[in-house]
Amino acid sequence: MLVKVYGASVRGLSAIPVTIEVNASRGIKFFLVGLPDNAVKESHERIVAAVENSGYRFPSKQFVVNMAPADIRKEGAGYDLPLAVGILATDEKVRPDKLSRTMMLGELSLDGSLQPVKGALPIAIKAREMGFEHLIVPRQNVREAAVVNRLKVYGASHIGEVVRFLNDEGGLMPTEIDTRAEFYAQQTEFDFDFADVKGQEHVKRALEVAAAGGHNVIMIGPPGSGKSMMAKRLPSILPPLSLAESLETTQIHSVAGKLARESSLIARRPFRAPHHTISQIALVGGGANPQPGEVSLAHNGVLFCDELPEFSRSVLEVLRQPLEDRQINISRAKYSVTYPCSFMFVASMNPCPCGYYNHPTKACVCTPGQIHRYLHKISGPLLDRIDLHIEVPPVDFRDLSNTAKEESSASIKVRVDAARDIQNKRFANTGITCNAQIPPEMLHEVCRTAPAADALLKNAFEKFGLSARAYDRVLKVSRTIADLDNSRDIEARHAAEAVRYRTLDRKYWTR
Repeated sequence: MLVKVYGASVRGLSAIPVTIEVNASRGIKFFLVGLPDNAVKESHERIVAAVENSGYRFPSKQFVVNMAPADIRKEGAGYDLPLAVGILATDEKVRPDKLSRTMMLGELSLDGSLQPVKGALPIAIKAREMGFEHLIVPRQNVREAAVVNRLKVYGASHIGEVVRFLNDEGGLMPTEIDTRAEFYAQQTEFDFDFADVKGQEHVKRALEVAAAGGHNVIMIGPPGSGKSMMAKRLPSILPPLSLAESLETTQIHSVAGKLARESSLIARRPFRAPHHTISQIALVGGGANPQPGEVSLAHNGVLFCDELPEFSRSVLEVLRQPLEDRQINISRAKYSVTYPCSFMFVASMNPCPCGYYNHPTKACVCTPGQIHRYLHKISGPLLDRIDLHIEVPPVDFRDLSNTAKEESSASIKVRVDAARDIQNKRFANTGITCNAQIPPEMLHEVCRTAPAADALLKNAFEKFGLSARAYDRVLKVSRTIADLDNSRDIEARHAAEAVRYRTLDRKYWTR
């Protein structure tokens, strides 16, 4: 007897449908073909125990199981459920009526309970696209998959529930969630607020500019000056995620298995802060079984690298291409995948190994050679891709002891949102979401400068020896500052502020 059951495999951010053909005949052997990995091959023992511990008798037959298409490697334990259902269907324990209209996935425990799997959201999107009526997933994944409309998604906790559902004996009900209501309700919840930051007004202003235009930032200052504290508060002033951005971000986290259980759409912009011991593959993605890296997990959000010079030089250099292209292409002998990685890059660092070079009151104990080696762990090409270079001085005691309330994130966000609204109208139907993404062909059309601003930028280009890339980024930052000022053209004051954010590398990196 031949039975067909449907599952799916995830490659990159897309799901590929997998047809599981189970043929039963006389004998007692079990053959599994179709390029399964070890986790799939080991499913036989799990399925036998799960079926028998769920009150069913495992058929004493010879099974040939084919997983098509056979040229795609099948990875993970998510095929346990469709394999078990296919085997029970050949023994007439499961009616075949619904199998052609149902896609299913889930890992089986030995007692028949279902364990969560990765990639439920892209699989749900593929199931709807292919016209499946039902999708059965482990209960922990059901809210993640149920955000896909026009598809009945069922969360099961045990294989017995799945069998009863397929036999029209009840057991499962489709999960429905009010995606929009939950999504918008969570967008204003933040753990950190700029109201907690005393002083550092010029740094807050620079971060406001960065948030308004989606620009990259590096902060340089001594220990305890508030660099990490302010970076953690940056998401609280960023514009809210749109539903399209949220869906794309949630897909990435779903594939990586980073979604919290019983969660649905990600409502707030991601904030990723990897430790400086991270490897290249963990940062950009890849591996034997391709997974998104930190740059993709930060998509539509913030990637924060604290103590930047402590990262390996080779790790930092792999950031150059993602920062420029906003996507990462990973090619290996057996696969090639592309992950999106459009993020704000925020970095912080000390000016020297001891942290007190150029400190107004504490003496630096580092030698010139130590300072040079420390700073030059960050290459010129990487520094050139960072739009705003901000010096963070020590916090003054008067600021710390001041009991007056500081400006809140909500107040700053009002100005940021107003600037982003201007950009949304400017870039309508272009796929561009902020000034940092302006392509070269649109730059001079969008960044129109007044004569005084043009003269100032020309003088800065010649005086500081800016590269063509640095000049373009200064122009984009000037456009953002003008948007915050609700100015149609870039005036001299806007250009002057943008240039000030590009002079710090001349202070530290020209030694």
